[in-house]
Amino acid sequence: MNRRGLLKSGVAAALGVFASRRMGAQQGAYASFSRTGVINAGGANVIAFPTGQGLVLVDSGAPKSGDQLMADLKQFARGEKVRTLFNTHYHIDQTGNNEMFAGAGAKIIAHERTRQWMSNDYWVPAEDRYEKARPIAARPTEAFETAGSLKAGDEQIDYGYLELAHTSGDIYIHFRNANVIAVGDVASPLRDPALDWFTGAWIGGRVDAMDAVLQLTNDQTMIVPAYGPVMMHAQFKAERDMMEEVRKRLFDQVREGEGPQDMLEAGLLNGLPRTWKDPHKFLYAAAKGLWAHHDKLGPNVV
Repeated sequence: MNRRGLLKSGVAAALGVFASRRMGAQQGAYASFSRTGVINAGGANVIAFPTGQGLVLVDSGAPKSGDQLMADLKQFARGEKVRTLFNTHYHIDQTGNNEMFAGAGAKIIAHERTRQWMSNDYWVPAEDRYEKARPIAARPTEAFETAGSLKAGDEQIDYGYLELAHTSGDIYIHFRNANVIAVGDVASPLRDPALDWFTGAWIGGRVDAMDAVLQLTNDQTMIVPAYGPVMMHAQFKAERDMMEEVRKRLFDQVREGEGPQDMLEAGLLNGLPRTWKDPHKFLYAAAKGLWAHHDKLGPNVV
């Protein structure tokens, strides 16, 4: 596939618009449907929506992908400048080109917790290091707590908080007329589901967030994750159901006092419709998150 090849997706048959199996991890590529573009920015998905009055973006991609991203945006929507940029959460691979768009005049919208994580130094336990605060130019210029909406051209865009699903500041962005919803890393069709337990994220929060997304969608809704192919409602529901099964198993094992290695050896993740690349890492994060929410484990746990 060349640099302009279209992104293949698991929904290619339904959409009839994709021409490659998936985005190459380090190549520029884009796909379009319902006026929406999904662009590969260093392996991460950037969503572009032209309004006739400027582009609306969801996430800005990984660091060092800015030049190719800008070239792909010009190819996708000639003559439209980026006016609004949403950040689904604070991670650098979703916010790596914020400065470039802010410097060109874009407004950056995110949850207040995302703004806080980007504005302060913090400790990353899994990597035993500090992460420095992002430059002021990279930080959100507009932060919200629960929900908001805006009108962009003829498109109604609603956005809201998905509490403690992947980080403490996840959000969805719903392009209502186009029937497209961006969910960041709240869905993981390709990568291991990740829980930033040190921010408060936990598996119960993830399932609750996925339920909230399902309430906003119908059978034709296209759901765009931070990585991997666009998902249809049924695919997203299947991932949600799998995560609920994992949640139930984890609750049982944590109540028994088992740690991640015990869970792994007991086959807690066996018999599921997917496998994990690093199951111990996932179980460690899930167990840590559950102990932070131990009061949810049952009426006899205090």
